[in-house]
Amino acid sequence: MKIIDSFGEMCPIPVLRIEEEIKLLNNGESFMIVVDHSCVVESIRDKYKKRNVSVKIDEVMNGVWEITVTKN
Repeated sequence: MKIIDSFGEMCPIPVLRIEEEIKLLNNGESFMIVVDHSCVVESIRDKYKKRNVSVKIDEVMNGVWEITVTKN
C-alpha cells in the first residue's frame, strides 16, 4: 500500500494530495496518508463522508493520524 507523508502540511495540501491519488486508484484499491494536524482529519472526514471512497482514521499516537482511503 502506498503511504503519503503529509507531516507538517496544513489544509488544503493533504486534501489536494488525496484528490490526486484517488484519481489513480481502481475500485477496491487503497492508500494511506499520515498527518499531524487535527484540522486535516476534520476536513477529510467532512469531504469524503458522501463520496465514492471509504475513509478509516486511526490516531496512532497523540497528534498523529494514519488515514486509509479506499476507492469503492
